[in-house]
Amino acid sequence: MGIFNLFGGSTSVASIEQYLENGAVVIDVRTIEEFEEGHVQGSKNIPLNIIGSRIDEIKNLNKPVITCCRSGARSGSAATILKQHGVDAINGGPWGSVVNCIK
Repeated sequence: MGIFNLFGGSTSVASIEQYLENGAVVIDVRTIEEFEEGHVQGSKNIPLNIIGSRIDEIKNLNKPVITCCRSGARSGSAATILKQHGVDAINGGPWGSVVNCIK
């Protein structure tokens, strides 16, 4: 078991690509400052510490969600929170990995 399995599981490239093909929204859960240093084009920045207060907004998107961050730990926690609220979410891990899956 890898460390990311402790934080919402690690997601395969194929799974990330499938979610993207199905119109998934990428939610970057890093701080605003980290997000401004670089991010997935078109992603939404909702820091982990406030994601719980934005559940309704995320549900209203009516789309699957890929969470990402710097290392995969915070995005794993965010994916777990979203899943607990009925959102179809996966942990995309580091935001650079998600960028690499975009065709």
